Amino acid sequence: MDDDNGTAVTEFILLGFSYLGSQQWILFWGVLFVYLVTLLGNSLIITLTLLDSALSTPMYFFLRHLSVIEILYTTTVVPRMLTDLLFSHPAISRASCCTQLYFFALFGIAECCLLSAMAYDRYAAICQPLHYTMLMNRQVCVSMVGACYLMGFTTGTTDSILICTLPFQGTNIIHHFLCENLPVLRLANGDTFRGKIGNLTFTLLFIITPFALILFSYVRILITILGVASAKGRQKVFSTCSSHLLVVILFFGTGSLAYMKPGSNRTQDSDQILSLFYTVITPMFNPFIYTLRNKEVMGALKRKVTKHL
Repeated sequence: MDDDNGTAVTEFILLGFSYLGSQQWILFWGVLFVYLVTLLGNSLIITLTLLDSALSTPMYFFLRHLSVIEILYTTTVVPRMLTDLLFSHPAISRASCCTQLYFFALFGIAECCLLSAMAYDRYAAICQPLHYTMLMNRQVCVSMVGACYLMGFTTGTTDSILICTLPFQGTNIIHHFLCENLPVLRLANGDTFRGKIGNLTFTLLFIITPFALILFSYVRILITILGVASAKGRQKVFSTCSSHLLVVILFFGTGSLAYMKPGSNRTQDSDQILSLFYTVITPMFNPFIYTLRNKEVMGALKRKVTKHL
């Protein structure tokens, strides 16, 4: 139907991990396990931060929304991926592909911006402790989270329009397990300049800029930590940032490799593996990082378990 005769593409073929052949069932069970852990872990954080009054600070308000975004972000990708792995039916309609591309960009950008907001919260708490309650009051926190969702919505809409309105004729095979902007853009015909500019803008504004803001916040935090007299005081201050910093490294590290790697160094398999990390695996780590390394969250969990038992 979609050979190189100029026929307009109405559906795409997601090759995904089809090269694994009969071994795809191993990946299926692995991804299913990771997805269930992600859902359970992030749901636990949402429940604890809603029910325990000790977790009513701005940091846990942001953490709750991070968990919400992680659930939505992975749900945009994983159910479709599991279906393709199980039933080997990788065809996806053009409309469904554009919808997945839209929500993937929306929640991905929202998470980038939210991680920046969380870095600012740590900066305000450590570097401006006397003004913290004024800088991070309830209205400010709600506005910051709302801005994160708004930027995700705006960028997702713009990105999907720029790419999905391009002409697609001839080949319809996507060497990926999801409809991401770069793999889809490679299939477009004609002038793809606006799509490439949109992708470049997407990278500069919502990967490099948030990471630069986070880096600036942590430079200021590091200067403040070094100014603390006692080693115990420095350790206490750093412990409040270590969980967030680890999440930032995991998310932005794999995302930057995927979007900023030179085209000459790209391979389709390596792109898929990188995407697998930041769409499926990294969201699973966040609940463990924020619970096992956080005494307040562990304390809230113990209180709830003890109360119900």
